[in-house]
Amino acid sequence: MSLAIQIRQNGGPEELQLVEVQVGDPAAGEIRVRHHAIGLNYIDVYQRTGLYPFPMPLQLGMEAAGVVEAVGEGVTHLKVGDRVAYASNPPGSYSTERVMPARCVCRLPDAIGFETGAAMMLKGLTAQYLLKKTLPVQGLQRGDAVLFHAAAGGVGLIACQWARALGLELIATAGSDAKCQLALANGAAHAINYSTEDFAARVKEITQGQGVKVVYDSVGKDTWEKSLDCLRPFGLMASFGNASGPVPPFAPASLGGRGSLYVTRQTLFTHIATRESTQAMADELFAVVESGQVKIHIAQRYALADVQQAHRDLEARKTTGSTILTVD
Repeated sequence: MSLAIQIRQNGGPEELQLVEVQVGDPAAGEIRVRHHAIGLNYIDVYQRTGLYPFPMPLQLGMEAAGVVEAVGEGVTHLKVGDRVAYASNPPGSYSTERVMPARCVCRLPDAIGFETGAAMMLKGLTAQYLLKKTLPVQGLQRGDAVLFHAAAGGVGLIACQWARALGLELIATAGSDAKCQLALANGAAHAINYSTEDFAARVKEITQGQGVKVVYDSVGKDTWEKSLDCLRPFGLMASFGNASGPVPPFAPASLGGRGSLYVTRQTLFTHIATRESTQAMADELFAVVESGQVKIHIAQRYALADVQQAHRDLEARKTTGSTILTVD
């Protein structure tokens, strides 16, 4: 048996319930893993509310770290006793133990602890595919300016540091002066409080009227229109989340009038669809963390049983950096 967090219907944090579930043996291509720490992500909120629909009952959670307890037929890259971490579909990491596909599970380097592993996989792999794969048509070179919204969050703080390591001039936005200072302390070249400043005007000022090559946006509805105004001709609007709500319909012709812009909607799970791509991305993430160029900031810890409060704080934008659920 395993303790797990389930919902039986979509709704608010009160739907999150701690239950006992049966955990069997792994089938072919699967492993059974006992968790030591679990990552909390905004995608968990989307699944809880029904923005991303799933059959019920649903066991939430996309990210965790722990130890392999059993290995199914055909799994060759992992063995019993391996320390591992993952970001993976289907959901189910809000648990003490689970059976899951082995494809997206990676061996965790000895130098990286379980809590760090649980806090970094989904967010770090997201930062990796954004900065290394989601690129404007003209590419990104050292010294280029990019705009990153919600830069004091888990993905944002990793992206600030990684962008600095790549030589990019990252312009961060956040919802308070304290969060702006956090982004600056982690490598952002500039920070804009979008609660008190017109971020589009400030971006144009910072870039001397040119705009940025790419905007990375997980906020959605509230930042969309002004973000398009931040782009230089042929710039890329890269959407990867909807924290303020889904982006409303827009006229493609508006992209032409702003300078022949490009728009993309990215998801991590497209990038980690194969074992090979998952491992290659994870290797880059592990290397940049082990080198010290990127530090994983765990700013909040909640017991698994306190997951309702964790969701409330996440939705109220009270969190910074990464948040984990503890099971030890």
